[in-house]
Amino acid sequence: MAKVKEMTTDDIELLIEHKLLEILGDPDSGLQLTKEFKAKIEQRLKRPSERISHEDVVKRFA
Repeated sequence: MAKVKEMTTDDIELLIEHKLLEILGDPDSGLQLTKEFKAKIEQRLKRPSERISHEDVVKRFA
């Protein structure tokens, strides 16, 4: 295993995430998606997503 000083921020974040899952477990483990939820996902994927430029976001929320 690499020393912490040799790790990137991404490496450290991944290590922390793995350790938390190891300690706490995956809260979604064993859950099933409902038919209704799957249908909603399929509908969203069929609709093209609207892309908003950074400038337009700044104009809207500034």
